[in-house]
Amino acid sequence: MISERSKYDVVIVGSGLGGLVTAVTLAKEGKRVCILEKNSQFGGNLQTFARHKKLFDTGVHYIGGLGKGQNLYQYFSYLGIMSDLKVERMPPVFDYISFGDKETLFPIAQGYQAFIEHLLPHFPNERNALQQYVKDLDYVCHAFPLYYVEDGEGYKTEVLYCSVKDYFRNLTQDERLRSVLVGNNFLYAGEDDKTPFYVHALALNAYLLGAYRCPKGGSQISKLLIRELLTMGGVACKREEVVSLDIDAGKVAYVTTHSGKQFHAELFVLNIDPKRALQLVGREYFRKPFFDRVQQLPVTTSACSVHIVLKPNKIRYQAYNLYHHDSLESVWQATRYRLQDWPAMFMLSMTADSANPAHADTLTLLTYMHFEEVGLWEDTHNTVVNPSARGEAYERFKANRADVLIEKASKYIPGLKDAIAHVHVSTPLSYRDYIGMYHGNLYGHVKDVTDPLKTFIAPKTKVENLFLTGHGIYMHGILGVTIGAMATCGEIVGKTYLLEKIRRHYTEQATDL
Repeated sequence: MISERSKYDVVIVGSGLGGLVTAVTLAKEGKRVCILEKNSQFGGNLQTFARHKKLFDTGVHYIGGLGKGQNLYQYFSYLGIMSDLKVERMPPVFDYISFGDKETLFPIAQGYQAFIEHLLPHFPNERNALQQYVKDLDYVCHAFPLYYVEDGEGYKTEVLYCSVKDYFRNLTQDERLRSVLVGNNFLYAGEDDKTPFYVHALALNAYLLGAYRCPKGGSQISKLLIRELLTMGGVACKREEVVSLDIDAGKVAYVTTHSGKQFHAELFVLNIDPKRALQLVGREYFRKPFFDRVQQLPVTTSACSVHIVLKPNKIRYQAYNLYHHDSLESVWQATRYRLQDWPAMFMLSMTADSANPAHADTLTLLTYMHFEEVGLWEDTHNTVVNPSARGEAYERFKANRADVLIEKASKYIPGLKDAIAHVHVSTPLSYRDYIGMYHGNLYGHVKDVTDPLKTFIAPKTKVENLFLTGHGIYMHGILGVTIGAMATCGEIVGKTYLLEKIRRHYTEQATDL
């Protein structure tokens, strides 16, 4: 006998941003939605954690496109969370890029014109190149209509086959400018000869339009989306890991969680790593070439995060982010670092002390780390739900990596080592266990300009009532995953219909204001 409480219109597996956006969007269509999360906190990469009463973000360090009328602003407004989302605009120069031992910091500013004017003093002969660059960013982003909340098919084929390396080689002969313009490629784990330029454009353009911080942490996005879901009669369950799907007559009938509970629905959406999603469904329900292709797709590398609690009033707060690379050349191959060169780059960000905003109370250092570096502990798993110590050798490994990274960052933050109160380290194992991505990868499958369609995974599967969403399906990042979730919902309720509703909602809201 099926309990009425376990019968839904839609069951969504995984509460990352893609799952949450999908849940709220479908709930707004009158569907009764249930979302299932294996961890003790909703949100996937939106999760935050506290150490010594200080808040750290798992993955949301800043967000683009939240200015009034911009793309993410329109999507979040439709979802009902924009008015309550506590964000603050970053300073005009929101990123700085540095190289080697040089003291020069190259500014990356918000707004196309400001972006150009801030870089011109460093590159006085490159105005034409900079103007062409921002034109190309806008042009390429328009190739993906959902980016600008538009309908249509765009002109994707035209922009799929240009690599980052080829684009910048054609843009300018100035090697230093080329390196500066890709200096924050940690945002997409760029590889010079593989990464398509459209990935760079989609990742960077929103920040140039407007860069924002979430002073209360990225988890407020997930909390607000859960609030909206519950308000519309939806259900959200934590600590319910889905372990199997029951498929009957070509349709999913129900999913079963580790606790033995069954959740029945008319539609199912998997917001989990695509490799794991297909394995969970079963090889026999997909065409063999498709299943094997997804399983064999290489993924982007993972990261090491060093989260530092600072002593009070020791480090002046810097509201911008710093991206540092060992050299102009290394920026192009940062994901392929040699172990002896680690870390070949790092990103540094701070949070202001609420009691004394002129000083920082936390500092986070991020860099690439290959999963192979933690391969000795690959079979261990450690989360709040299922805690398990990885042993002293792992703790020594983390401490060593933290020391190396802090030493490098100290050249840019004088007095850093003496200002440290506590250090906490996350490795690819942390990202794997808490976020659920294969090998803890940062941004899903590697997008390869030599075969751009190889990594395409449609949101609608061969199983009649089963759909996919998440950063492995469309694009990564807050904006990319939100757009991807809307693409998934468009497959269910109709893309044109949904986009018209989103645009109409924004127009009516703007008129009311």
